[in-house]
Amino acid sequence: MPGTGRTYYIAGAGISGLTLALALAKFGAKVVVLERGPTISEFGAGLQISPNARKILNNLGLDEVLGSHSLEPDGIDIYPYLRPDPLVTLELGAIMRERFGAPYAVMHRADLADLLYRACRRFANIDILFGVRSWSVESHERGVTISIDEANGQTRTGRGLAFIGADGVHSRTRTEVIGGPRARYGQRVAWRTLLPFDSVAGQLALDRVSVLFAPGSHLVCYPLPHRRQVNLALFAKGAETTGELGTRPQAPWSDSRGSRIEVLLSAAADTWTPWPLYTVRTDTWHTGNIGLIGDAAHAMVPFQAQGAAMGIEDAAALAPLLIAEASAETAFQKYYGQRHARVARVAALSATNGRIFHMRWPLSVARNLAIAAQGRRGHLRRLAWLYSYEAQIEAAPISARIASK
Repeated sequence: MPGTGRTYYIAGAGISGLTLALALAKFGAKVVVLERGPTISEFGAGLQISPNARKILNNLGLDEVLGSHSLEPDGIDIYPYLRPDPLVTLELGAIMRERFGAPYAVMHRADLADLLYRACRRFANIDILFGVRSWSVESHERGVTISIDEANGQTRTGRGLAFIGADGVHSRTRTEVIGGPRARYGQRVAWRTLLPFDSVAGQLALDRVSVLFAPGSHLVCYPLPHRRQVNLALFAKGAETTGELGTRPQAPWSDSRGSRIEVLLSAAADTWTPWPLYTVRTDTWHTGNIGLIGDAAHAMVPFQAQGAAMGIEDAAALAPLLIAEASAETAFQKYYGQRHARVARVAALSATNGRIFHMRWPLSVARNLAIAAQGRRGHLRRLAWLYSYEAQIEAAPISARIASK
C-alpha cells in the first residue's frame, strides 16, 4: 500500500479525528490519535448526517452499521410561531437517496463516535492514546517530532510525517501551535435534552424532524428510535458562561402558553444542558507539517446541521492528499485550496439560517410565505450544491461488519 511506513499524529478522538484516522489507516498508514479524555466522549445528543457526509462514511465501510443506529426521516415539519400544524413538510426519505446517492439520517452523536471508534479498533495500524495529559509538537523539514505526556505519567516521543489538530472549537493546535485566533462567542446558546417517546406523544411526528420557529429562537426536534428517545435542541440568546445559564432555558415567548413549544419545554423541565455556541474564522489552517480539520479550523453555527459533516468531508479530502503528496506541507496547502471556499459558503448559509429562523413579525410573515412558495422539494434544488459533494477514499472497505451494540 502507498501509505505503508508513514506515521501521522492526530489530536482529538472526536468525529473528525476518528474519520481521518480511519481514512489514513485504510491507505496503510500508521496513525496515532491523542485524546485527553479517558474514553470516547461526544457532547450533545442528536446529529444529522446529510448525504454529503453519509457517502464518505459509506465509502469507509460503515453503511450497514450506520443504518442500524440511525433513522431516515420522511421529512422536516416546519412550524411557524404558534401555528398548530406544519406550514410545509420538506421531503426527505427516499428522494434523498435518489437525488444524492445516500440517505439523510439522524442519530445520536455518541453512537456515531462509538461506531467510528470500533471501526478504528479493527486496524492494527491505529493507536488511540486516552488520558493524554499534554503534548508538544515541532515541525521540521522531514515531518514532525512530538512529545506526549501519557496518562500513566510516562513521556514518549515520536516522529511522523504530519500532525493534525482535530481538537475542536477551542483547539490548542490552532491557538498555541499555529498561532491562529481564539474561538468567538456569538451570544447564542444551544440547550439540549433527550426525552422518551411517550413524553412527546401527540406533539411531534416520530418519523420526521420538526423545526419550530419563534421570535429570537427556534427549536429542533427529531426522533432517535434506536434509543427510544427524541432529541430536542433549543437555540436562543444567552450568557457566555454556562454557570450563569441556570438549569433550563428561559422561554422567550410571552404568549406561548398551551402551545406545542410550551408543552415540550414543560416535558423537558430541568433536563436541559446548555452549550454556548462559538465560531472560528481563520485563513490559517496549517503551518509547516501541522494542520487543522473540523471545528478546529472552521467551527460554525449549527443552523444548517453541517458542523460534523464538514469535519467528515475534511477528513476525506485530506487523507488522500497526505498519502499522495511528497510533503505534508504541500498536502495541507492543496487541502486548504479544496476546502476553504466550500466551508466558508456553508458557514455563511448557517449564519443566514439563524437570522431567518429567528425573525420577528412582520419579517416572519414574509419568511413563511417564501417557505410555503418553495414547496416540499424546493430545498432539494436550493441545497443540491451541498448534498451532492463527492469525496472518494480509494481503499478497500472494512471486511467485517461492526457488531451492533
